[in-house]
Amino acid sequence: MQRRSRPLPSRRLLALATTLALYGAAGAAQAGDDVCPLGAFTCPKKPVSYALCKPNALLGFYVPDLPQDPNLREQATTDVDAAELQSPDSNVFHLSGDVRMQRADQLLRTERLDYTRDSTAYSASGGVRYQDHGLLFSADAMQGTTTPNRAHADDVRYQLLQSRGNGVARSAELQDKQHSTFRSVTYSTCDPDARQWELHASSLSIDRASGVGRARNVSMWYDGVPFFYFPYLRFPVDDRRQTGFLYPSLVNSNNAGFSITLPFYLNLAPNYDATLYPRSYSSRGYMLGGEFRFLTESSKGQLEFTYLPDDREAHRDRGSLNFLGSTRVAPGWSFSTNINRVSDAHYFEDFGNSLLSAATSVLGSNAYLNGSGDWWSAGLGVDAYQLTDPTLPVSAEPYKRLPRLYFNGENGMFGEDSGLRWGVRSEAVAFRKPDALEGDRIDLFPYITWPLEGAAWFVRPEVGYRYTAYDLHRDTDNHPSRSVPIADVDAGLIFERDTRLFGDSYTQTLEPRLYYLRVPYRNQDNLPIFDSRLLTFDYWQLFSSNRFAGADRQGDANDLTVALTTRLLDGGGVERMSASIGRIYYFDPQRVQLPGQPDTDFAGSNYVAEFTLQLNDRWRMTASQQWNPNTNTTDVSTVGFQRRIADDGILNFAYRYRRNLLEQYDVSTVFPVNDRWSLVGRWNYSVRDHRTLEAFAGVQYDSCCVAVRLLQRHFVHNFQGQSDNATYFEIEFKGIGNVGQQTGTFLRRAILGYQGYE
Repeated sequence: MQRRSRPLPSRRLLALATTLALYGAAGAAQAGDDVCPLGAFTCPKKPVSYALCKPNALLGFYVPDLPQDPNLREQATTDVDAAELQSPDSNVFHLSGDVRMQRADQLLRTERLDYTRDSTAYSASGGVRYQDHGLLFSADAMQGTTTPNRAHADDVRYQLLQSRGNGVARSAELQDKQHSTFRSVTYSTCDPDARQWELHASSLSIDRASGVGRARNVSMWYDGVPFFYFPYLRFPVDDRRQTGFLYPSLVNSNNAGFSITLPFYLNLAPNYDATLYPRSYSSRGYMLGGEFRFLTESSKGQLEFTYLPDDREAHRDRGSLNFLGSTRVAPGWSFSTNINRVSDAHYFEDFGNSLLSAATSVLGSNAYLNGSGDWWSAGLGVDAYQLTDPTLPVSAEPYKRLPRLYFNGENGMFGEDSGLRWGVRSEAVAFRKPDALEGDRIDLFPYITWPLEGAAWFVRPEVGYRYTAYDLHRDTDNHPSRSVPIADVDAGLIFERDTRLFGDSYTQTLEPRLYYLRVPYRNQDNLPIFDSRLLTFDYWQLFSSNRFAGADRQGDANDLTVALTTRLLDGGGVERMSASIGRIYYFDPQRVQLPGQPDTDFAGSNYVAEFTLQLNDRWRMTASQQWNPNTNTTDVSTVGFQRRIADDGILNFAYRYRRNLLEQYDVSTVFPVNDRWSLVGRWNYSVRDHRTLEAFAGVQYDSCCVAVRLLQRHFVHNFQGQSDNATYFEIEFKGIGNVGQQTGTFLRRAILGYQGYE
């Protein structure tokens, strides 16, 4: 069977050439341009607009809906229309007055046209206007032949319809349906009345078959001032990817020093590509980075790596490796891989540039064969980990799972539609770790459930039996096990009423909910701790059957959760407000604990409350609170606020508090000053540590054809709390490419709701 492939998403590249090198480029990737909804953790990037500030306003005679296939020219007839026709014989024709000549995608309009039938030669003068599937121009005069398809025009104003590149030229040559050349030419994607940037070249060749423009003797002008010269420049004229050098990236930071990166993009095939990142650090040496992407009908993946031989400061080789891929091996089965490695625990400290990398203490890698059907899922794989926090001892590294096998399923007891259902959750793992207790574990949980529900109520009882057994690599008690029944009932009611708020109609719900959990106590002190930990308590833990993650501990319980939720739904069913509160009441002490932890003998858990309010699409507020009645203290408190400013602006405020662990304020914004200028910034402050964790401020200028971003940043870059400073500068010539450190990815991670451009 023939295997088909799919093209990779396009990248927008810029390429240039000096006397020693040839630079390539690629087109722009397209993305959704919807406004990012408030509260979204990731936002779609807006597509870079190659359109003019006034779309199709450069040459007002643009005619929409012309044929777009130039291959139709060979079979098409040439239609001519004019107000007056003079023909001294049957071979020569003189047309005047609103002359129109069209063949397939080609349209020529002029005041005067002389045409010779035998040679198919024509000469047009007076308001010449020409259009085909990719080119639009006006000229003082134009001469050519229809067979072969060639033409020459003088004093041209042109527009490339796919990239919206435009300019003027002393002359234009149309060699065939895909190739054209302009002499003494200018090129820009800006509006002719506001040329913020412009290329001046002795010649510009457009190859629409490959999507490439080639210019020679190029000077680049900004705001009417020349600032750079290229002997040769190659750039995209549509959205196809092109092999070649990207613009260099310049970065300066206290920790890594000054660095320059000169990326090279390889368009290897429609469904796979690569990018190499040679980088020079002033204080560390030369690093090579790379990225390889592939995409087929059955698989996809991305490989990234860096390698720095003999770091001049660390005196050793440094590097990183990341691979993420998946392959469909059979119907319902796939193989997925996620590999992450660094050369040493200090790698992120020296080469990371974010709070996220600074806070990464463990890197996880895994490879799994996963399958699923209508009622089941299964998998076999391995998990491995690497410590990236140099302050942690080797013993803190998690156990490797070599391998792990799981099977989960649920089906109707008497068919898929049966109300009474059975299910199983099962896992078998081999835990391996040097200089630590090793062993194998099997965990089985068969259960029966009978979910019942109506329009305004639900009852979901479940009864199961959990069996966990070990084969430990030790001399005594090497086969411990645990058996425990688990029963729970989840029940709730939903009341509704119509109400009005601020003049608008809503449906308000009142949803009381009870959850009872019964798990008898089993002494588990003889069981090892391979992967279990106490889960972070939150609202959803009120309805969980185990307070521990992992199978090494099953919490005992004789608990009743009482919770209440109310919501406001607008006329379209969109949730505009939600408020919930709940608590677990303990009828017996919680005796099962992790090693070294005492029994918990409280009457109940913390009171947990959550609140979300968004009466319109311009602002949103969230809050959560955990109050500990046993100590009369607040254990957890969070407040979040988002306000959309105009169409592209956003203001975020967050307060995060967890007793004895953290207390932080976090403010970030994209503040539009006008339709082109905006301010960006963030301040993340730790009250507990009395210091700023991250702060940056910058300015953005964004027009239809150029964007400029300048940022100054201060951030914590390692676990010891040491800080670094960095400056980011980027200038983007839309339709050509960008120079400097690309800031879009950084801003999307740092500012909730920031969209940016592809």
